[in-house]
Amino acid sequence: MSDLTTEAGVSEAVRPVLPPADTSDHGYKKDLKSRHINMIAVGGAIGTGLFLGAGGRLNSVGPSLFIAYAVCGVFAFLVVRALGELVLYRPTSGAFVSYAREFMGEKGAYAAGWLYFLNWSTTGMADITAAATYAHYWAMFSSIPQWVLALVALAVVLAANLISVKYFGEMEFWFAIIKVAALVVFMGIGIFLIVTSHDVGGHAPGVDTITGHGGIFPGGVWPMLLLMQGVIFAYAGVEMCGVAAGETENPEKIMPRAINSIMWRVGVFYVGSVILLSLLLPYTSYSDGESPFVTVYSKIGIPGAAGVMNLVVLTAALSSLNSGLYSTGRILRSMSHAGSAPKFTGVMNRGGVPYGGILLTAGFGILGVVLNYVMPGDAFELVINFASIGILGTWVMIMLVSLLFWQRSKDGTVTRPDFHLPWAPWTQIATLLFLGSVVVLMWLDGGVSRTTVWCLPVIAAALVGGWYAVRRRVTASSSS
Repeated sequence: MSDLTTEAGVSEAVRPVLPPADTSDHGYKKDLKSRHINMIAVGGAIGTGLFLGAGGRLNSVGPSLFIAYAVCGVFAFLVVRALGELVLYRPTSGAFVSYAREFMGEKGAYAAGWLYFLNWSTTGMADITAAATYAHYWAMFSSIPQWVLALVALAVVLAANLISVKYFGEMEFWFAIIKVAALVVFMGIGIFLIVTSHDVGGHAPGVDTITGHGGIFPGGVWPMLLLMQGVIFAYAGVEMCGVAAGETENPEKIMPRAINSIMWRVGVFYVGSVILLSLLLPYTSYSDGESPFVTVYSKIGIPGAAGVMNLVVLTAALSSLNSGLYSTGRILRSMSHAGSAPKFTGVMNRGGVPYGGILLTAGFGILGVVLNYVMPGDAFELVINFASIGILGTWVMIMLVSLLFWQRSKDGTVTRPDFHLPWAPWTQIATLLFLGSVVVLMWLDGGVSRTTVWCLPVIAAALVGGWYAVRRRVTASSSS
């Protein structure tokens, strides 16, 4: 019998290779249920970028913001759909880092992991900044320095995240319920105000609120295009449900439904909310320092409504921070097992929580506290630009891995699941071109955005230098 033939008579040369196991998956608890994953998908798609960031962006570009949210939302969905295909191929808490290791080698896994860490370490800074900003809305906190409030937010969420994945799932479930309920209530009130032509801050809501103040593009199309890099930040976290799949029972049943729901949620909550905000008040009524939803409620004079909405958006910021600590803890553990992250980031507690990686991310959150002390007025916009670089890098890696996975499927070495990214490889290529165009727009925008692009060579040099520092340990881990 030929060496290439099994006892069953199947050629080994064409037999698909079984997905390799990720050793870092050992020790996790399968405590996340279907309702947790569905709400984690919601929480990842709805966060600080909408609740706080939409105010300043509306003020900058007007109603055309809904177009930016729609375009970026489509590509965000393609990214998470590509990741979902990989999850159905092989669920793992290492997520795209584990897939990058399989299809790109250890260098690819190393780059993907540390870009993701850049994403969430800076997003965490934005989240604690947002939480401190929201807290200042209430008079009882107005005299407390912003950096102190940021530190308290970090400490509270860190403590909750270290307990167990079950508690994390419950927290995210209720955080997401609060966010969705608040948006549904707001949209209901907004539609009622428009239909009844109820006065909103001295303005009659409706189409005239847009047409009478410069139309959809009050400053032209160009400002809206330049805003794309900030809008990308709004979708940071959509990939987190892929990380959570490793701690989920029956991901092949749960994940497709959760991922597919992201598209309509983006359409309803992001695009719908911005259209309503634009119809209710002139775009100039919104500002950087206040949630646009709070602005509307304060204008219509419902007692306590603005305070309740402010509590909701505070919850959204804490939810995003909680998600970032969760996901980076899992990613860093996968990297630690491969030798490309510090050894202590791979340790777990009795609750199955990789607390070493979580503490490392929280440590970088302290930099956000310092930033809030040094420049409280500009902290949010500064860090979201760097967060956008991390997000762009992460999404690029996911799409590159997805492209390589598609190529391997053509070679017959892997089998694509029924739930797969449609129109491959054109969807991967289109997404990569879009993400590249966002970097170009950041450069053309000038100011802080251009400074962020100037930092790309520094980030690349740091990654290269870091690789040479850890490659011996990576080699030793892979050979053991």
